[in-house]
Amino acid sequence: MQKQEQKIKIITSNLPVVVLFGRTNVGKSTLFNKLTGKANALVSSAAGTTRDVNRATVEWQGATFQLVDTGGVGEEKFLTDTKVKKQPADKADGIETLIQSRAAAAVRKADIILFMVDAKSGLLEQDRRFALALKKIRQQNQRLLIVANKADTANARLKCSEFYALGLGEPLAVSAASGSGSGDLLDAVVKEMPQALPEQEASERENRQPIKVVIIGKPNVGKSSLLNAIMDEDTVIVSSLPHTTREPRDINITYNDTPLTFVDTAGIVKAQSKAMDDVLIKAGIGKSLAALKKADVALLMIDITDELSHQETKLADEILQSNVNLIIVANKWDSIADKDAKNYSRAVYATLPFLQWAPIVFLSAKNKTKLSLLMDTILATARARGATIPDEKLTTFLESALRHAAPLSRTKARGILKHKLPKPQLKKLVQTRTNPPQFYLVAKAKLGVKDNYLTYLENRLRKEFKLIGTPVRISVEEKL
Repeated sequence: MQKQEQKIKIITSNLPVVVLFGRTNVGKSTLFNKLTGKANALVSSAAGTTRDVNRATVEWQGATFQLVDTGGVGEEKFLTDTKVKKQPADKADGIETLIQSRAAAAVRKADIILFMVDAKSGLLEQDRRFALALKKIRQQNQRLLIVANKADTANARLKCSEFYALGLGEPLAVSAASGSGSGDLLDAVVKEMPQALPEQEASERENRQPIKVVIIGKPNVGKSSLLNAIMDEDTVIVSSLPHTTREPRDINITYNDTPLTFVDTAGIVKAQSKAMDDVLIKAGIGKSLAALKKADVALLMIDITDELSHQETKLADEILQSNVNLIIVANKWDSIADKDAKNYSRAVYATLPFLQWAPIVFLSAKNKTKLSLLMDTILATARARGATIPDEKLTTFLESALRHAAPLSRTKARGILKHKLPKPQLKKLVQTRTNPPQFYLVAKAKLGVKDNYLTYLENRLRKEFKLIGTPVRISVEEKL
């Protein structure tokens, strides 16, 4: 673990931090999505939809800042008392305690606090208590703006004047749903920044493209536990209750000076599952699959103590359709007495034979073992994804492959014709693109090239040029 801690570094942005804070259902996630221009945060009328803290970078009028969305807070004690007793996360009330504690922690670290209230509901006693608590904990260098959301009608805009009574200054009327007032809000945020960083002066990390790694799997295989182990802190809420994670959540780190973005996703269940009746679970799964399509590397996480099911097969197919790199992460290795990785690898590949090109990392998220191996494998497969192979090396490769095994025609021959069918002549192999690597094979073939020969070439390419865990595609131009 010592080696692991030396290599992984949490990225702390140099950007000012702006935190959305308020009670449940005031529209924090809707405003977060509007200001970031992306529907990253899960939005619902159900209280407690947002659980983990979401972050995104916002640029406005030449200034750049980090916007933070938090879960709704129900009691002001989470703001004023940093030693609130945490309940076990395996119970619903324990999860609720963690949500509120993390929201309060984000507020204490903010440069600017956007205290959100509901213009439609008007001033509530809970808003008064939060305002008093914010005044108590607010640091001298922290700025605070009161944002009256849901000011969609003339009557709601009139109600905004009620919030002057909180003694926090002029309420800014906005409608997160329509975007009305969002420009004025952003102007106010930039004006209040202690040091608004111009876009061109943002840190190098903000401008570098990180490797995007999505952790995907069934519920309760340890996805959030793995992310916490990598971060070496309880960043994400972990519970034995299924569907604790409801929406994808990005975490930025560096490993060996390489920036990576890890995305923790909701557990994927069968389309016919009763869990899909829950609109939040269904929406979270949809967002998780959408995050997969934008990834560079997918970590298919499995519980090695449990038998693989049809669900893993479906998830593997989703990954293949997304054309991303793949690493199979076999979690709970600490619970296996006979740690014979070769035997367990054979068992995994027997169930998922079409993934034999994907490396398997056996680890324990709970005990934080083999994390460095996983991180090294992620970097290796990312390098493979962007690999460029010179034409002369591909020419030598193709000659060697042909000496080892000559191709046969796609058409099956019977009887006297069996030995008279012309064999394809492979003329040239060139790389056409990267991310992932794709190749173009020129073949003189009257009856075509068999698919299993293309698979043979793909596997040899992976082995010869260390194309670890990346899809490899060969398209064929057949000439007579």
